[in-house]
Amino acid sequence: MDEGTVRTHEDTDAAATARHARFGHLPEPVRAEDMVEERPAAAPDPARDAYDPDEWLVRYCL
Repeated sequence: MDEGTVRTHEDTDAAATARHARFGHLPEPVRAEDMVEERPAAAPDPARDAYDPDEWLVRYCL
């Protein structure tokens, strides 16, 4: 075998240490409040809120 293809014990330990440093612990828990985004489904429409329920009575019934 070539000398470059043989892994030494130190290389394996260094790789294991690097792997453990990166993947050896769980990530921080995420709160439920941080997973929810609240925003209105549609922009407010001023014409829609300007409806007068008595206006149709005056227009059609009198």
